[in-house]
Amino acid sequence: MSPLAVQTGASLLAIFALAGLAWWLKLGGDPRLENEFGVRRAAGEVEDGFAPACIACDADGVGALARDAGGRIMLIKRHGNRFAGRVLGPNARARLEETPDGHRLVVDPGEARFGTVALAIPDPQAWADAIDGVRGRQDA
Repeated sequence: MSPLAVQTGASLLAIFALAGLAWWLKLGGDPRLENEFGVRRAAGEVEDGFAPACIACDADGVGALARDAGGRIMLIKRHGNRFAGRVLGPNARARLEETPDGHRLVVDPGEARFGTVALAIPDPQAWADAIDGVRGRQDA
């Protein structure tokens, strides 16, 4: 047997062993924001002390919007097997997009590295108006 075949076989065996270990430890996974508690926890991880007063979860659990008592709006999205978020500023934009099920809200936080997020949430027009209001408050 050639040394290359032995090396290839050993590498494959190591890959399968690591994959099995990751599965056994339940690493990775498919996190979801399934309820208000999950959104509150994610918002608290993004910004310490952010206390949502109003929450809208995406139907698939891959993102959410949260507004605090002061009117600040946080956009949360899944990033790998964790959640990332941004408090929206004056550069944020929101638009409605037609879907077979109605509308979804597409939010651009104004940061190219964060990217846009499409959310299937209840009352997307109200959230779009609120996001546009963030821009308006900054202009005043």
